[in-house]
Amino acid sequence: MTAPHRMAPVAPPRPRPGHGRSLRGHLIAFSGIAGREILRFTRQRERFLSALVRPLVWLFIFAAGFRAVLGLSITPPYQTYVLYEVYVTPGLCAMIQLFNGMQSSLSMVYDRETGAMRTLLVSPYPRWFLLGSKLVAGVLVSILQVYAFLLIAWIWGIRPPAPGYLAVLPALFLSGLMLGALGLFISSAIRQLENFAGVMNFVIFPMFFASTALYPLWRLRDSSPLLADIALANPFTHAVELIRFALYRQVEPLALGVVAGCALLFFGAAVFMYDPSKGLWALRKR
Repeated sequence: MTAPHRMAPVAPPRPRPGHGRSLRGHLIAFSGIAGREILRFTRQRERFLSALVRPLVWLFIFAAGFRAVLGLSITPPYQTYVLYEVYVTPGLCAMIQLFNGMQSSLSMVYDRETGAMRTLLVSPYPRWFLLGSKLVAGVLVSILQVYAFLLIAWIWGIRPPAPGYLAVLPALFLSGLMLGALGLFISSAIRQLENFAGVMNFVIFPMFFASTALYPLWRLRDSSPLLADIALANPFTHAVELIRFALYRQVEPLALGVVAGCALLFFGAAVFMYDPSKGLWALRKR
């Protein structure tokens, strides 16, 4: 009687170089996602110009017209009387990030319709990492746009302290994460590209105008206490104030806490909604 033949244990397949769950694999995946986003931005010059036209219109036309009417007395973080265009500059920086976050979410809707996003989400990497990589890439693009705007504002004569240009970088990154995560969450609920513009009109303009981007909170409270309360509850207000204080090398604790908390909340909601087994996609299959 012959002994039973024993099969040799099968070794698990070795991961290909550059793939898998290693740190190097994550870096390669992030560089690919970020490179695609930056390449898309560099090939769309009209996107860069449109991102600058909106704040420049407010800076050169509206702010110049309101200069004599809406000059501001001493208001933190300012140490003296400031002109209106100086006050609105941080709000216009945040407006650039708000529009860029919504445009990045527009690309998510487009990728979903073309099937490119499905290819991205079936990769072996965690969904939160893939969405986070796209979010960070969009934030980097928005920061480039903001610094281009600040350069033009500097030529126009709006010159915060020189160290403020470096101190504002973490504030821009954090506020960009919050606004980009909000756009990412909204994109998960939009089924068709044609519906995107209408939805954005109900998000961008109320957030921008019901905030301290154009008027200080005390002036809003003098005219309408309800509007002041809405502006105080608006996350965009705290993004504006975070940027405003950072330009003058100060930290506003309330704004920092609200922006960081909302960034985590919006990103967590976006990851949940993009989960095929839990989010909106699961409801569509029923």
